Formats: sequence, C-alpha cells, structure tokens
Amino acid sequence: MKISLFGYGKTTRAIAKNLSDKFGIFHIYDDQFQSTTQDEFGNYLLNPKEFDEKLSDLEIPSPGFPPNHTLIKKAKNLQSEYDFFYDAMPRSVWISGTNGKTTTTQMITHLLSRIGAIMGGNVGIPLAELDAHSKLWVLETSSFTLHYTHTAKPEIYALLPISADHLSWHGNFENYVKDKLSVLERMNECDVVILPKIYEKTPTKAYIIAYEDEKDLASKFGIDINKISFKSPFLLDAVMALTIEKILLDTLSYDLLNQFVLEKNKLEELFDTQGRLWVNDTKATNESAVMAALNRYKDKKIHLIIGGDDKGVDLSTLFEFMKKFDITLYAIGISTQKMLDYAKNADIKIIKCEILSKAVEEISKVLQKNEVALLSPACASLDQFSSYIERGKTFKECISKI
Repeated sequence: MKISLFGYGKTTRAIAKNLSDKFGIFHIYDDQFQSTTQDEFGNYLLNPKEFDEKLSDLEIPSPGFPPNHTLIKKAKNLQSEYDFFYDAMPRSVWISGTNGKTTTTQMITHLLSRIGAIMGGNVGIPLAELDAHSKLWVLETSSFTLHYTHTAKPEIYALLPISADHLSWHGNFENYVKDKLSVLERMNECDVVILPKIYEKTPTKAYIIAYEDEKDLASKFGIDINKISFKSPFLLDAVMALTIEKILLDTLSYDLLNQFVLEKNKLEELFDTQGRLWVNDTKATNESAVMAALNRYKDKKIHLIIGGDDKGVDLSTLFEFMKKFDITLYAIGISTQKMLDYAKNADIKIIKCEILSKAVEEISKVLQKNEVALLSPACASLDQFSSYIERGKTFKECISKI
C-alpha cells in the first residue's frame, strides 16, 4: 500500500517513523520541500506538485492541514489520523470544544491513570505513539481532526462550550460547529455524549447529557462544587473530568483531582521585582478565553495585551464585553490596526505597541500593585512567534528584566 502524508507535522512524522516497518516507505508532501529528498527513515519528502492521486492508495493529512489546499482537493482516499488508527483504538474518550480541551483531557487522565488511561491527540502525543494495548485513550480532539474524520468515534464524547475560533480555516462559524458535532452521527446507543444544552437536539443514537453550565452538570452527577479547589474558568474542566470518572467508575475523587497542577501559559500568575501582578495567559487565542480571564480579574484595573493573528474572527463582541471593565488595551501583532479600530468603535483606551516587549514596557510605566497586567491576546501567535509557548516565554523574559 502506498500511503501519502500531507504536511510534515508531528502527526505525520510519528506515522512515518513508527509504521515504516509495517507499511514501508511513506511519501510526505509539504510546501516547504522544494526538491525531493529523504528523511533518516528513508521516507520521501516531496513538493505537493509531485503528488499523483492515481498512484496513492491512502492520504493522511496533518490535523491542521488546510482543507482548501490542492492536495486535499486532489486526494481520492483521504483519511484522518483517527480513522487510520480506529481498528487498533481501545475504548476512548474524546474531548473537544473551544477552550479547556487540554486541561480537561489532562484532568481526566489524572483521575483515570489508575485504570490504565493514557492521553494523546491534540494534547501533543500523536496516535501513532500511543499504546494500543492501553485500557483507555483520552484524546483531546480538535475541530481540524473532526473535519477529516468520517469513521472513528469514541465511547464518550465530552464537548465543552463552543465559541468562534479558526474561522479562516473552517470558512465560517456554522462550519466550525458542524465539525465539532459531526461525530454524533456515528455514535450508537451504547455511547454517551456530554454537550452544551444548546446542541441537545443534534441527531444521534448516543445517550445525551446536556448541561447549561458547570453547576448544572455538577448537579446531574451529584458533584459537590465546594469540594473542588479550582475556580472559573477551570471549574467546568474539573466538573467535566469528575463526570467522566463518575460515568466510567462510579466514583468521585475530589482529593485526587485537587492534586492536579495546571500547566503553564494559562492564567499563570507572576510578580515582578516591585511586587506587581502580571498574568501569562498566552494560550487565550479566542474571545471566550479572554472573557473568562477578564471575569477572573474584574475587581481590578486591567492592563490587557491583545493582538496577533486574529484567524479571521470578528472580535467586536469581545470589545463590547470589555466596556464594563476598568481596562486599558495594548495592541500588538499583525492585527494591531484592527485592534485600534475595534477599541475606537467601543470607546476603549488603547495604546499602539506592535511588539510584545513594547507593550510590557508601556504597562510597566503605569502599573500599580492593586492592578493586573494581563497577556490574554485573543489571537494566535504565529505572526511574530513560533508558538503561543514562545510568546509566553518572551512575556516572562520581559517581566524578569523590569
């Protein structure tokens, strides 16, 4: 079988590295390859113009590979990573939504590792590197993956709230939601779907558990929120994790959950040499994540760093939301002018900075001890950084120099 891989990302590299003994040489197509070469495993690295669909038996794209790319349009046997590994996949829980996927996935795995659960997918571990003999796969599942998946399904699908994100990739919000809900069509009577109440009428054979918010979901499963140490926006993630545990094991491990340590780059609080509060929320790349961060610090004067690659999303709703806060904005990134225009329309004070170090410098001139400086940009980072992680690292380095 001749397998073609689209995009030279973590997913496709893992497949090429780990399955060459079974499937032989892979043909990997990526725009970065200008001429044909081979990697250390003997796989061919080719420019997309070399792809011949007549000579390809199967095509697997990296999850984020754009759907309008010529390779996708030419492919005759397109299959997602999830579909490719579905026959070998043990029981699985998939977690999706706009915000909180990673934290919820990590919390669930933390609670269920005692029964052999392991995590992967969008959380950073490709399916090709997961142990197929594990009792349970807990998979953070992106809208990109769901878009390309047409066969695979989980036994439990946990959907966190959905808000506008990745619209330049999906085309519009309706398509984004459609991809998030697409897996319900394939689930059966023995499966469980946990999803926001607004989507409870989505056709599916699975048993639906619809919730309004974390309190509503907690009440359905007898979860005592007062026993959970996490606060919003992580409270829903924690309740969802306990819900999954309750469904699978009929237990609620509050103490074990409260031992979970949140990852960096999400509302990570730091203090400079003057004792002033700075918050690294670089992973907040959409408006709902920023709204959650603002609500967390609503009782303080907020200095918000915003901007980057806006991914084609209209952020006017976010700026209207900001009007109720005591807030000053600092615009950075390729979308700086857009941020200035949004702020002008909403009558919110904003300072043009363009680069992150300049924003930190401007905030440091006026920041008081009872205020908060917040990097919660509502945008992706790739316009100026290699990843949101690098953006957060740069932010922290700037603070350390104050």
